[in-house]
Amino acid sequence: MCTRSTLLLFFRSMMAPRSTLATEILALRQQPAVLNRSIKRPQLDRRDQFFRVTLSRPRKNRLEGIINVKAETVVKLRKEGSRLYWRWKSKPPVGLPQIDKKIRVLIQRMSHENPLWGAPRIQSGLRPLGFEVAERTVANYRIKNARPPSQTWKAFLANHAKQIASVEFFTAPTIKFRNLYCFVTLLHARRRVVHFNGGGRPAGEWTARQIIEAFSDNEVPRYLSRDCDGVYGEYFRNRVQGMGIEEAPTAPQPPSQNPYAELEIGGIRRECLDAGYKSSLGI
Repeated sequence: MCTRSTLLLFFRSMMAPRSTLATEILALRQQPAVLNRSIKRPQLDRRDQFFRVTLSRPRKNRLEGIINVKAETVVKLRKEGSRLYWRWKSKPPVGLPQIDKKIRVLIQRMSHENPLWGAPRIQSGLRPLGFEVAERTVANYRIKNARPPSQTWKAFLANHAKQIASVEFFTAPTIKFRNLYCFVTLLHARRRVVHFNGGGRPAGEWTARQIIEAFSDNEVPRYLSRDCDGVYGEYFRNRVQGMGIEEAPTAPQPPSQNPYAELEIGGIRRECLDAGYKSSLGI
């Protein structure tokens, strides 16, 4: 004998739309699959949750056939799915943004016009122009040459250490609040200072005379490492060339390319200038 609730369900199924009945049939078929699992308390996994959220609709009659999951659970799962979806949509793009096209063209032009330049040399050449670009970025955009590149600056210093001399200027404040320009000449072989002098604002003739005095009694080196200071002008270059010395200028504003002279200047500041200043004050 049919009960009242059975008759109501029968008449409702006769009048319900076909899509509603198909949804309820799918939900009812999934219930035995969940309940027949070989565990004490069946749990909904990710696939079951996705299935329930897909079948759910805002209308209440679509949730009547889902008896093993509460309507609140389905709504909660839909909210969580929406939150995860929009988090994924708003995720920033993976990887670094591309640099400006003007910088890329400049890197390719510099590498084309200077085929022996590596990425560090091109990076040093971009820095005075106001472009701060990573070395790896320069390596990615520069033109790759078929022939092997020239040796690095570090390898050059190591391979010709016995044939290189370095020159460098530094300033020291005087008691009259003026700057004393000091000139250091250093041999790389034994890190030995062969000449030291100071004075007012230097000129090309004065700097060239210091080179002659530095190597008047010493063996003339093959290479001379220096920076791109304007004091090393035409007069200085002609005098050095006449002595049979080949210049090896560093890139603009990279103190690391003249490390031995920079280390020696740091020692002079700490052990001579700072120590003398402290002793004069009785510290």
